[in-house]
Amino acid sequence: MLLLNTHPDFKSDLDPRDLAMLGPDGAAAIGRHLATRENPMPTPLRALPGLAAALGIGALFVKDEGQRLGLGSFKALGGAYAVIRLAIEEASRQLGRQFDDADIGDPALRKAAATMTFACATDGNHGRSVAQGAGLVGAKAVIFVHGGVSAERVAAIARFGAEMVRVAGTYDDSVREAARVAAERGWTVVSDTSWEGYERIPGLVMQGYTAIASEAFAQLPQAPTHVFVQAGVGGIAAAMAAQMATHYGAARPLFTVVEPELAACLFEAARQGRPVTIAHGKPTVMAMLECYEPSPIALRVLYRAADAFMTATDADAVEAMNRLARPTAGDSAIVAGESGAAGLAGLLAAMRDPEARTALKLDARSRVLLINTEGATDPARYAELVGLSPEQVLAGAA
Repeated sequence: MLLLNTHPDFKSDLDPRDLAMLGPDGAAAIGRHLATRENPMPTPLRALPGLAAALGIGALFVKDEGQRLGLGSFKALGGAYAVIRLAIEEASRQLGRQFDDADIGDPALRKAAATMTFACATDGNHGRSVAQGAGLVGAKAVIFVHGGVSAERVAAIARFGAEMVRVAGTYDDSVREAARVAAERGWTVVSDTSWEGYERIPGLVMQGYTAIASEAFAQLPQAPTHVFVQAGVGGIAAAMAAQMATHYGAARPLFTVVEPELAACLFEAARQGRPVTIAHGKPTVMAMLECYEPSPIALRVLYRAADAFMTATDADAVEAMNRLARPTAGDSAIVAGESGAAGLAGLLAAMRDPEARTALKLDARSRVLLINTEGATDPARYAELVGLSPEQVLAGAA
């Protein structure tokens, strides 16, 4: 299902608060941070000419976040960056001297950070990033997960030394529980969604994601005409949309937000023109995107900078995973989890629908950019849906 953006703020300038965080200065800040991290190399941009030809478009590029900072997900850029930034600020306050990203190994900074506990709710990837960031500065992490998070993903977070807390209900229930417990105990919540009075920290998380766009701008042989980016609460989509708008200006690509049809909170907020909470029902296979309340910051950006909102089915997502795992002649295989492949799922759905294809102006001249937001972060689930292990795919067996 496709919905063109008709919000009154569409194509107006970004809100000054969002421009400061997600515009060029914000992207430069995350670039400086990454230069101090271990293995800071940009993730690859993969051209898929075979699949592009099969779909009837001019070019297809996938920014592959499957190996980002050793976590296998774009979320490695957000939570850890916010934790480190907050620890630097606290150490600077406590000790009366300025620390920066290059000082995260400084014993004085680590002593100050050891007094801090960072909490968050997660479907898996954000929690690993927060836990990794806390470990890098010597702080404590407490991660809240809802009932739908697999044991594999819980174990992947716990390996970073985090305390794990199970919460009954949905992701949004775990967000509320993390905020409640943190308020009681004086912990710092590092959420990738925002709420009234709580914007700066999720803004820092989103700022981390701008690195994906900055790298893609340098890697692309030519500006894209179309960008499809998946969304849960909307953080990655908003960060990418803001970067596309500020980098390309009036010549920016047509930007489409893709959500699971079973958890399309941004789609519904765009349809109604206001923030909404949708009812939760049957779980979606795109588990990392299963969110029922949009982040107000993300929605504010997307009302201004997204051209369209669309939904994709679970079948679309599984098809997209398999298309990437079993590449068209000449293309390289890409390991994409069910949520990581959601951008391609949206493109596939649009190309099958003549009305959507026309509305989005997709044709043989289109140059499409997608983001594989995660690799096989749950290998067992990946193997079940694709019928190949990640090792087989990477070895080219299909």
